[in-house]
Amino acid sequence: MNIFVIKMYNRHSPVRIKYSEYKLRKKERIANIKALFLEHYKDAQTELQYTNLYELLIAVMLSAQCTDKRVNMVTPALFKAYPSTKELSKADLGSVIEFIKSVSFFNAKAKNLIAMAKKVEIEFNGEIPTNQKDLMSLSGVGQKSANVVLGEFLDMNYMAVDTHVFRVSHRLGLSKSKSAIDTEKDLTKAFKENLNILHQAFVLFGRYQCKALKPMCDDCFVAMYCVSKANFKPQ
Repeated sequence: MNIFVIKMYNRHSPVRIKYSEYKLRKKERIANIKALFLEHYKDAQTELQYTNLYELLIAVMLSAQCTDKRVNMVTPALFKAYPSTKELSKADLGSVIEFIKSVSFFNAKAKNLIAMAKKVEIEFNGEIPTNQKDLMSLSGVGQKSANVVLGEFLDMNYMAVDTHVFRVSHRLGLSKSKSAIDTEKDLTKAFKENLNILHQAFVLFGRYQCKALKPMCDDCFVAMYCVSKANFKPQ
């Protein structure tokens, strides 16, 4: 029988337990963490402002390495000028840049927005695709962005890992992976269901509670499961 040595609350007196018991404790720990997040964030939603799938996709694309607050400041005028992919596909690059120039990496994002709109018009008959593969075929849309869009708009069971989710999952010992993609796999395997809700719950928790530099540990509902206060970042 395999024996694992795990460190419990008294790190100077590790307890030797059977592998089967270790797996059971790990499973229960994950279940407890999941239940607590679903309880505290049962109505978790993105803070990006949008009214349809097209607007959500654009907001998510702009939010890469940028705050939701900043994105919400530029999108109203952008959506008014380009209410659909039809108008955006014909947009002048300089004009789009003017609308989003306060957003990080605005040059690249402006090019991606126009390219995305052109492909949607040509290959998808002006309709934003609603599956991961087709979404990821659009310019500027990676796996994380596609998962966020599908999870938020269609309640599909996808996990997405940004800096907040990465930090929280590592502080809670849910993943030891160094990349966002591998961390996504770890969380998907651990939680299995409610992934879209848990994604947004982790985002909000990381943004306002489990902050990078000054986490609010004294008032934390999962403090008993925290294994580190380090500021984990994906590589």
